[in-house]
Amino acid sequence: MIKGIDVSNYQAATWSTTGLDFVFIKATEGHTLTDSRMAAHAQRARSAGLVVGYYHFLWPGNIQQQAEYFVSKVGNVAGDILAVDWERTSAGTHATGAEKDAFLKAVKKLRPTHKVILYTNTSDWKALDKTSFVQDGLWIAQYNGSAGHPDIKAPWLFDQWTSTPLDQDVAAFSNRAALKAWATALVKPPYEPFPGATWFKTGRKSPVVLAMRKRLIAEGCNHYKTSTNPDTIGSGDIASYEAWQRKCKFSGKSAEWPPGKTTWDKLHVPNV
Repeated sequence: MIKGIDVSNYQAATWSTTGLDFVFIKATEGHTLTDSRMAAHAQRARSAGLVVGYYHFLWPGNIQQQAEYFVSKVGNVAGDILAVDWERTSAGTHATGAEKDAFLKAVKKLRPTHKVILYTNTSDWKALDKTSFVQDGLWIAQYNGSAGHPDIKAPWLFDQWTSTPLDQDVAAFSNRAALKAWATALVKPPYEPFPGATWFKTGRKSPVVLAMRKRLIAEGCNHYKTSTNPDTIGSGDIASYEAWQRKCKFSGKSAEWPPGKTTWDKLHVPNV
């Protein structure tokens, strides 16, 4: 495991970086508050080469607005981790589990190349969470004096185990390089990007062709005459795709092979 801390305006940006590999910094709260020491903490962390994470303190309501506010304040530096702090507010309120899930998904949509994680304590995790949805990982809090041993069965990536003399964390990575590699790993898109019209040549052999075939059949555009060579472009693919183009309300030359980006994106061919 490796060590880190999390900080906010309650701590001066003078903390020691010795022995640390990462730091989580409070960025925002609700849809109007930006932490006054966020920039200073981030500068200190980056100057020491630490992996930087930002967290947003979630309030009930205005979930999309909160997500947009959060990402607008933390910038878009590759490798930064984004977290939602899901716990009881100073007003005694608590965002619901559904709101927590919606916020994580909204942030991920806004920052798809960043790792987005959930921070919560063991009590809320056990009593309030009904979906176990954490997006890219779980940051769990339990001040039990035992680093790396939170009282939960779910897999976790970060463990906040004490608040003395400030919030201290460990992470389930072998070293800083491993954490950086995880934080910067690009997320594979769910669907195959449009390969360009010139890619669609008769005889092209690819797993993408098979995935396209399955989607065309699923969409009711099945003009295949044979099951041989299902991963190779042939007359059945051409006829089936032209049927799909017509289903998408294209006509004339626009409904003829080869595929265009508009209908390809609508087909949702799974990324293989």
